[in-house]
Amino acid sequence: MRMRKKKNLEDKLLSCNNLLIKYTDDRDYRNAAVNPEYINFSELFGNDNPVHLEVGCGKGQFVYEIAKLNPNINYLAVEKSSNVIVTACEKCKDLKNVYFLKCGAEYLPKYIADNSISRIYLNFSCPFPKKAYASHRLTAPHFLAIYEKIMDYSAEIHQKTDNRGFFEFSIENLSEYGFTLKNISLDLHNSDFEGNIVTEYEARFSTLGFPIYRLEAYLKQ
Repeated sequence: MRMRKKKNLEDKLLSCNNLLIKYTDDRDYRNAAVNPEYINFSELFGNDNPVHLEVGCGKGQFVYEIAKLNPNINYLAVEKSSNVIVTACEKCKDLKNVYFLKCGAEYLPKYIADNSISRIYLNFSCPFPKKAYASHRLTAPHFLAIYEKIMDYSAEIHQKTDNRGFFEFSIENLSEYGFTLKNISLDLHNSDFEGNIVTEYEARFSTLGFPIYRLEAYLKQ
């Protein structure tokens, strides 16, 4: 079901200008890296701390919680829905180490310079269960190529999902691309993993009895 447009959405977006980085109106993602507008993270955050990226931040519960716990890490949260990113911005308005970028993952090369991200979070991305839409999944090979480009040499991808088919798809694609996998969990909430931050979707899915799948991936240098 499509979310109803928030009342006074444009005004709410304007009120988030201090957290929401400008974005392009170009609807052709193939132009993304042609004329880059790289974010200067040192200037944006006022420091040279590592930058972690959440792709598809939803309403911002995860980035809000993790940024509070890690004030010495900078967080860039990406979400393409105006209706959703507004809620995330409002939630994080008092944090100094979080900024938001409104775009799809295919536009990341326009804004993020090579080798500048120390970790990527993929939390409960849309699984696009129909095979015809497999290329839209955020662990499809063309997205992995984008991540590889922006990740620094010690960076990792951390993924969580409730969808086993999507998880298996991710394992297959990450492995074939050359990523090494570690800390794989087929039932996160019944594992010995410590420090898990529960997202909005995760709380709902686990309450319904769905196991949560999790992995970490990195490229050997």
